[in-house]
This record gives sequence, structure tokens and C-alpha cells, in this order.
Amino acid sequence: MARLLSVNVGLPQEVTWQGRTVCSAIWKAPVDGRRMVRRLNIDGDGQGDLAGHGGEHRAVMVYQIESYRYWQNHFGRGEYPFGQFGENFTVDGLADAEVCIGDRYRIGRALFEVTQPRVTCYRVGIRMDEPEMAALLVKHRRPGFYFRVLEEGEVEAGDEITQVDRGPERISVLAIDALLYLPGHPRDQLERALRVPALSAGWRHSFEALLAQDSGGPGGNAGLTGAAAPPPAWPGFRPFRVVRKRQESGAVVSLVLEPADGQPFEKARPGQFIVLRLQTAAGARLIRSYSVSDAPSAASYRISVKRETGGAASTYVNDTLNVGDLVDVGAARGAFTLTSGDAPIVLISAGIGVTPVLAMLHILATQSSAREVWWLHGARNGREHPFAAETRELLKTLSRAHSQIRYSAPMPDDRPGIDFDARGRLDAQALAKLGLPADGDFFICGPSVFMRDMTSGLQALGVPSAHIHTETFGASASVNPGIVGGLHKPPHLPDGPPGTGPMVSFTRSGVNVRWSPGFNSLLELAEACDVPARWSCRTGVCHMCETGLVEGTIGYRPDPVDAPADGNVLICCARPESDTAIDL
Repeated sequence: MARLLSVNVGLPQEVTWQGRTVCSAIWKAPVDGRRMVRRLNIDGDGQGDLAGHGGEHRAVMVYQIESYRYWQNHFGRGEYPFGQFGENFTVDGLADAEVCIGDRYRIGRALFEVTQPRVTCYRVGIRMDEPEMAALLVKHRRPGFYFRVLEEGEVEAGDEITQVDRGPERISVLAIDALLYLPGHPRDQLERALRVPALSAGWRHSFEALLAQDSGGPGGNAGLTGAAAPPPAWPGFRPFRVVRKRQESGAVVSLVLEPADGQPFEKARPGQFIVLRLQTAAGARLIRSYSVSDAPSAASYRISVKRETGGAASTYVNDTLNVGDLVDVGAARGAFTLTSGDAPIVLISAGIGVTPVLAMLHILATQSSAREVWWLHGARNGREHPFAAETRELLKTLSRAHSQIRYSAPMPDDRPGIDFDARGRLDAQALAKLGLPADGDFFICGPSVFMRDMTSGLQALGVPSAHIHTETFGASASVNPGIVGGLHKPPHLPDGPPGTGPMVSFTRSGVNVRWSPGFNSLLELAEACDVPARWSCRTGVCHMCETGLVEGTIGYRPDPVDAPADGNVLICCARPESDTAIDL
């Protein structure tokens, strides 16, 4: 009979690690007596990084005493105290090779269901004082696993653990862990894993990405690096000519760009962005990313730029860049792209965030899609509502289209029922009244606060996180789950004399620097420039050289803190051999 040896809890605390202050609850300590286990947590327990830990499907972390003994022998250390590995339940029995996803266990007065293996995290390395510990958990095949709480109740050290149900497919925690993290991802095993209803949404999304990955495509692991996207059609930059310039609203102007050599190129995917390198009259070189806002074309890109107060690039585009001028363009890239299939599509945007979802609407209209399509947009008023007439015409071509336009401060000449549908902001309360299809794929783009509100509102309506896709513009503040804020400067050129090597452009940060042999890697250069970063809570593959990475590697991403973790761009040892643009 398996037995609960210890119940361990701990609240987030600040610790110093590698010159950073980390907020983590990896330090767990045993508690005496009965302790209430609730749907999201054990009383007295907490998580420092809710993006990577906690939640309904990761409410209780379980680790085995047999693994304690294994690591004590491996490291030649004495006996570890319970809670050493950050687990809530230290158990005797329930080996990873024997417990299966979907298995259900009664412990004390609570009922639990196995949902996924431990997501390896650098914090366990801090706790163990072993930087490679996260990778070792995978390599030595001793991950541990998470419980979901099906029935709340009290538990206590010494309680017997009784299996009350067996998960379908009989695929063990160890097998699921290996299927994602180790080489080889047999299709039949991926399909088998996806037939287990209890598998958590995050792992389900990873396996779906692996299934969708083209076996003949580039290396790497789509299950770890997020939605599969092809590499850019060309490295670095190519000269493009401005062939049209059009004012879309009071603050938004569109440019149509064609390659200067007249040669066609690979079409962008709906939702992707391109990178512009602009040279001002004063000699300043600006790097900016702009979503393609038109239907995909092999002959041209259309981008749409909003004038921002104090924005050097947007002012240059609006006031100085003219038809006939040349600009350097980096090929389309990005994984925020329209999904295939028959599920409903819900396109949600605010302000200039309309551009990538407008490209998606264009392709749906071009294909005369039979899918149910929802178009939700928020603007201040008609003068600040770009593409209003364009989107109305596109929606008319779709047989199952729905539209909701909300103005927060309509002008006297804005016509209710014609120009807009309702007064007020597009927020979570507005979503709840629309009857949106919970089985749809949702694409959200706009300011970070708007996207957080939309995401939480959709989740409250029962939309799975794996079906919510987000995109934000520009370089956000540093995103460091668990890293205490206020420690990073804005992105900047590195200290020291300028380099003479290839140009490295961190496109979302607007940093443009020549490579210097004084840096050992692009990772070092990114750190020296204080490029917005987060510490990754997953393994992955290097964005540049496809080397496998483990926890503790910096995962650079421009997304907001509560965005799905599949947006990471990871870089490590690569050195640029030519001008290089990186989506950081």
C-alpha cells in the first residue's frame, strides 16, 4: 500500500541567485496534523510563478521517497528533509514508471487525479544548489508528477493512498515525460496521449504541436518551442521600395512595400510580422517590427503604422518616408498565425492591434471560408478606427460572420448600429454577453492590459488556454516570472567600444549593434544589451543553432507575463556569421 509520508507547504520568498532576486516557493517544509487540500492549492501553500506552476491541473506536486534515496546516492549527500524537491506530497510508492495519467487516488478525505509530469524548472536547481538539476530530472527519468483535486478534503502524513480508478490508455508519467522531452516522438504514441482526457492543457498543446510539425521540416521540438512556424524566407535584410502610402485613420498610415529587385518571395502567413530597418536623415538607424495587414502576397507586403507620441520610427514613417523610398526589410516571421480546421475563429483586437487579425480576416474572405468567424474590435471612436470600411466589406463575403464593434468615446457623428454596435470598452463583461463559441480558436492582439483582460475573460467562459492565442507589439517590460522587478534597464547598446562584425538586430527591442568578438555568444550580447527577458521554465531548442537547451537558459520573449509560455525565443551559443535579425 502506498503511503503519504509528508505534507509540505511553503509561501513565496525572495532569494538571491546569480546576481538576481528570485521570488520562489520552492522551499517547502513539512506540516503536522491534518491539512485542507483545495481545488487550487493546499492551505498554507503558494507559488512564486503562477505562469509556470499552480493552477487546477498543477494543484499538488508529488515526489517519491525512492527518488530521494536515488539522488542522495548520486550526489553523495546525507538525508534530505521532506520538501527538498519542492513537492507538496512526499510519498512511499507511486513510482513514475507505474502511475499513469488519469489514474485517481483517494488520500485522506480528498480525491486526486494525475494530470502531467513535473515541468522542469530552474528553481529546483536553486533549492538543490545544482544548476543542472532541472536537466538531470529528465535525463535520469525521475520527474515526479502533479495531481488535480477532484474532491477537496483534509490529508495528513501517514494516510494510506488508495487507487480508485485507472486512467485510459495506461500511459505512465515516465512515458509521457519522455515523449515530450527526449528524442523521438512516435505519432501513434502522441495520438495515444491525446486520447487521455485528464492530460493537462499545456501538455496537450505540446503534443498537438508535435503532431502538426512537418517531419521534413527544420529541426527542433515543436512541443517545446511553441507553435510551429517556418524560418524566415531570407536571412538579414533585403531592400524594398515603398510603392503606395495611404492614410487609414487620423493616426494610422499604411505602406505597401515591394522588393527592389522585383523578385517574388514566400508569402507571409496571416498574422506574421516583418522587420524594418529605417535610416533617418540624422543618421539614426531604427529597427521596428510591423504586422502584415493585408492578404498574404508573394509580390508585396502591406504594413500599417500608428503615430505614437515621441515615437521616432512612427514619426519617420508618417512624416518622412515617401513613395519611391527604399527601406531594408527582414522576412515575415512569427508563430501568431491562423489555425487550419473547421473550428470557429474569433478575432479580437483593440487599436492598432487590429493589423495581424485583419490579415487573418483577409485570407478567410479570400477563401470564402465556411467557418464561423467572429470579429470583435474596440476603438475610441470612428476617427481612431482604421480599416472600418475594409473590414465591413470582408465580413460581407463570409456566410457565418458575426461582428461587434465598441467605441469607448464615440464622436457626435459616429452612428450607432452603423459605425459601431455599442458604447463602452471591449472587456471581459462584454465578452460574456456575446455567446462566443467555447470550442473556437481565439486570436487576441492589442495592449497588454487589454489582452490580459480578454484572456482571463475567455478562460472564465470555459475556453481552454491552448485555444487562446495572443500577440503584442513592441518591446514590453522584462518578463521574469519569479524574478523581482526593478532590476533591468531598458534595452541599450552594450558598454565598451563598438564592434565591427555583422549587424545583430534585436527587432522588438529596437537595439541594433555590430557583433564584437569580445562576446562569446549571442546570449551574452543580449544580456549585455538588457534585452527584455524571462527565465524559461521549460526546455527548448536554440532559436539560432537548434542546440537543445535546458532549464536555467534565458528564454527571451516580448509577451506579457500571463501569456502562454510557448512564445519563448531561446538563444545560446550561436555567433552570427552575417547580419542577423532576432525576434527579441
